[in-house]
Order: sequence, then structure tokens, then C-alpha cells
Amino acid sequence: MIQYFFKVISANIFSQRILTIFLLWVCNNSWAQTPSAIFTDITEQSGIDFRYTFGDTTYGNILESSGSGVSVFDYDGDGDLDLYMLNGTFLKGISDPEGVVFKDTPNRLYQNNDDGTFTDVTQKAGVGDVHWSMAAGVLDYDNDGDVDIYLLNYGPNVFYINNNDGTFTDVTDSLGLRGPKSLNGFTKWSVGVAFWDYNVDGAIDMMVGNFLAFDPNHVSSTLPDMMPHPAEYRGQASMLYQQNKNGSFTDVTKAMGLYYPESKCMGLTVFDYDDDGDLDLFQGNDHQMNFLFRNDGHNNFQEVAQISGVAVNDQGLQTGSMHGSIGDIDGDGLIDLLVTDLRHGSLYRNLGFSLFEDITEQSGLARLFTGKGVWAAALFDFDNDGDLDIFSANGVAEELTAQYPLLAENDGYGHFTNIGPEHGPYFTEKRSGRGAAIWDFDNDGDLDIIISHIDLRATATLLRNDIKNNNHWLGLMLIGKNGPASALGAKVTLYVGEKRIVTTNQYATSYLSSNDPRMHFGLGDHHQVDRLDIDWPDQHTDVFYDIKADRYLTAIQNKGLR
Repeated sequence: MIQYFFKVISANIFSQRILTIFLLWVCNNSWAQTPSAIFTDITEQSGIDFRYTFGDTTYGNILESSGSGVSVFDYDGDGDLDLYMLNGTFLKGISDPEGVVFKDTPNRLYQNNDDGTFTDVTQKAGVGDVHWSMAAGVLDYDNDGDVDIYLLNYGPNVFYINNNDGTFTDVTDSLGLRGPKSLNGFTKWSVGVAFWDYNVDGAIDMMVGNFLAFDPNHVSSTLPDMMPHPAEYRGQASMLYQQNKNGSFTDVTKAMGLYYPESKCMGLTVFDYDDDGDLDLFQGNDHQMNFLFRNDGHNNFQEVAQISGVAVNDQGLQTGSMHGSIGDIDGDGLIDLLVTDLRHGSLYRNLGFSLFEDITEQSGLARLFTGKGVWAAALFDFDNDGDLDIFSANGVAEELTAQYPLLAENDGYGHFTNIGPEHGPYFTEKRSGRGAAIWDFDNDGDLDIIISHIDLRATATLLRNDIKNNNHWLGLMLIGKNGPASALGAKVTLYVGEKRIVTTNQYATSYLSSNDPRMHFGLGDHHQVDRLDIDWPDQHTDVFYDIKADRYLTAIQNKGLR
């Protein structure tokens, strides 16, 4: 029938003209056009030549399967974001002997050249640590105007203080942040850090997440040919460090009631889940119930994950939780919680009244996540339309099996659809991703993605967001009265037309990774923000009106916008 139709058309000049008009109409209609946002892989041309190593080429234990993270921050204070890629390394007694060629493989720091390219400045900066690094917490901890680095390692942790001249100095021992050599009889394994001023004394404190007591000689009694399940190992307590007046830190974990020696932390997220004006702590645990520590405002914490509804998934199962990503996914003004894991994840909708409802199935995410093995994920507005979409880096844990990465679009009401294959070739190729960060590396107002992979290609991927719609946006950097660190956890509310956008200033909400420290808001077709409220962690509020869109601003507590 179709062949007959085109035969008739080709025999009739009038019909040919009609066909030409029809084809022009098709090309000019939005449903037939190229999608308005395209993610372009520019890794090679950017100069990011990082290759991840897990110490050898045979994927055989839980350390190798865990990967490492990515952190983005402005290390040199020039106004654009630089890139720090964390790396594994050969470890005697853990790695295969032939993996010795990967001995002392360093982390890599790439300086943003502000022209779409990057330069490796690791050696110059002095941050090429050769321990097995999992994550890097990045912030100006001492409020001196530059960003410092806290490396969380399998083995001793490392704190680099920024010298404000393009170099860093290891001051770990003077700060008391190296951590114990072992926990529960085996090498300490740190996987992340959450920064916040838990006691509101004006100095930033930190919670270091520790994973499990990894015994490299353990063989599973049930599946000896497979890597042992996390449940076959003991845990390791996460640790709360309080900053002293001299800038050093003291372990106050037990004193604060946060000592859980058998916990297996994979990610920490600080936010005010109950909207009572103080900051709480979510801890995603591996094949244990998650923790939610409610702050009562008087330096006391109560573990409330079960009664709040975030301890297990919608099937009542303890899963391999990775981390908690936060954001208002349905526009109701309450901060929701996305917890990725190796089953189908959990999307916990905040109901208010300190309660969450698991809507993973209703949201469409259960279908999208099932079987993928989701590690790093982010709630971010990739198309600047005013609602939060999802990116996830995926891969099977117990085998080196690649999976398709995911880009899921939000319909504005918390229901998600996979649109990745329409928005770039990266989403049509299977990789084994682990750490990932969201950032606007080229400062053009749309959000880009950087991913670390552990497959044997091991290359990183930089995806540039080449958005082509006319939506507007606003970027915001927060600096509290005691510097940027004291602004972590601030609640920001934008009023745009009839819409209210609520979010939390917290960028360490991806697996092992730290996102762009600037808050990003998609505004759709609105040219300005009518009103902007900032509820700072010390419960002071600043309010601003009539803010023009399409630019980055800095909000300084009590001093206004710049």
C-alpha cells in the first residue's frame, strides 16, 4: 500500500507539490524536530584523559566494585569550576600481582581553562594522593576565601588545606582527621563526609561515613566463585568530628549518640527533613536499614528512619543503598528523598509531619531502575523548565556488567520517563558507572554531567548540555555569616509567577561525589524571580525581590546579593 501511494505521488506533479508542502510542515513542527536539549560527549576534546583503576584487571572483590567519586569546585578562585577525579590503586594482598603496574596511581586535578578545555595540574597543586581514594569533601572549612579538600580513603584519610596560590598542604595530623587505622579489626574504609555546624557554634563540623570491615581473604561459603555479599562482613562506625576553637577536630560520636559500630554507610546527606529549623542527617546503609538522625535542636539526635518511613524500600527490604539525593520532585514545597540502590531504588515523598511515603512504583522509577544497579544519581533540572529530573550512573555490583545510564524527565508532578536515548549517544551505550557530579562547567546556565566508570575502558565522560530551548534560569552561591560552609543546609524558596520552587543548599548528595556548589534553578519562560527567601541554618531569613534571570549571583548573609 505504501509503495503504491508513493508511486501515485511521483506520477502527479500537483501531488508532488502537496508532498513537498507536507514534508516542510513536518520538519517545522516541534514533535518532529531534534530534541531541545542534547548532551554531547566532549571528553576527548576537553583534555580530560583520566582513566580509573581498581588495582588490576580482574574484578573480584567489593573494594574493586565500589568505584570512586568525582568532585567539582573552584580550586583557584577564578570563577569557573575545576575537576577532581578520585582513583583506586594496586594494593598488595588485595589486587592480583600483575596489577602492580597500577601501583601508586594518583587522583587527578584538572584546571578549567574557561574555553571548554582542562589542564592536569595534579603535580603542581600537590594533591596526587596515591591511597585508594573514595570521595573528596570540598569546602572552605576555615573561611579564608579558598576551598580545601578532605579525602576519604580506604586507609588513612587526608586533609589538604588550600594555600591560595594554586597549591595545597597536607595538614591532616594537625587537624586530627586521619581517622583510626582500623575499625572492627580491618583497615578503616571511609566513603564520604557530610559537613554541617551541628552544634551551631559558628564552626563547621563533619560526619565521616565509614563502610565495612573488608577482609580480603574472606571467601563466601555459599557462592565461593562470586565476590562475597556485603552482609558477610562486619560494619564500621561512622564518626562525628566536632571542630575545636583552634581549628582541630575531636571525635564526639559516642557522646552524641551516633555510634553504630556495625553500620555500613554508603552515603550521608544533611537536610532539615522535618522543616523545624535545624539540620538532620540521613545515612544510606548497605543491606541494612537506613538511618535518619533527627536533630532536636539541643545537640541531641534520635534515630527515626523506621517511624519516618525511610528505613527500607517499598517491599520492606533492606537494600544496597548508595546515597540520598534531595529535592522537591512534585512542587509541593517539601524536600523529598531519592535513595539509589542495587534493586529499584526508593523515592520517598515528603508528606510533612516528619513522614515519608515511598512512591517509587507510582513515580515510574521502579520500572526504570530495576535491574540496572544504580550508583550515583542526581535530582537536577537539565532543561530549565522548573522541575527536577534525574540522572543515574548504573552498573551491576557483583559482576563487571555494564548497563545503560539513565536520564529521566519529570512531568512536573513527580512522574518520570526515560528520555536518555533521545538526548545523546552516551545514553544508548552500556557502561559501568559509579561516581558522577552535576555542574555547569562552562557557566552557560545549563547543567552538565561528569561520570567516572570502572569498566575496563575506564575513561571518564564529560557531557556538555547543549540546550536549545528558551527557558530561563538563575544560579546562586550562598555565603553564610561564617563563610560558605556555614550556608550548607540553608533552605531557599523562589516565587516565580504562580510557582514556588523550594530547595536545600547541599551539594554532597551524589554517590562518593560533590556537585556544583552553586544552586541552580530552572525558571521556564519567566524572565525574573519575583521573590527569593533564604532561611539560613542559624534561622535568620533574608528576602529579596524582582531578581533578573539568566545569571549567577552570590547571596551573602545579612549583606545582600552580588
